[in-house]
Amino acid sequence: MALNPNKVLKKYYSIKEVSDMLEIPESTLRYWEKEFKEISPKKNAKGVRHYTAQDIEQIKLVNHLVKEKSLTIKGAKTRIKENPQTTTDSHDVVERLKAVREELMAILEELDATPPCGQPL
Repeated sequence: MALNPNKVLKKYYSIKEVSDMLEIPESTLRYWEKEFKEISPKKNAKGVRHYTAQDIEQIKLVNHLVKEKSLTIKGAKTRIKENPQTTTDSHDVVERLKAVREELMAILEELDATPPCGQPL
């Protein structure tokens, strides 16, 4: 059974966990935090960042705009500010399509590994 991506497993994630999860360097996350007011992880008394699921979604959106759409930081800021709903909707569609593609590739791998009917294993 596949893991439900909509199920929240934790309330807060460390910068290391977010970095590993999204394959984005920690330094980039800290930089984007300064540049985009939408990314605002909570910090404890020692200054340790605690990212919520909402912060992670904003990071994914910024990553989509900067890395996949090849926008500059300024361009990404403008896109998020001027048209936040359309930008978020298009990002959500891209994410769903990627998930469907991954599922289809997994099915294809299973089919390739299965011998034809009537053939011994």
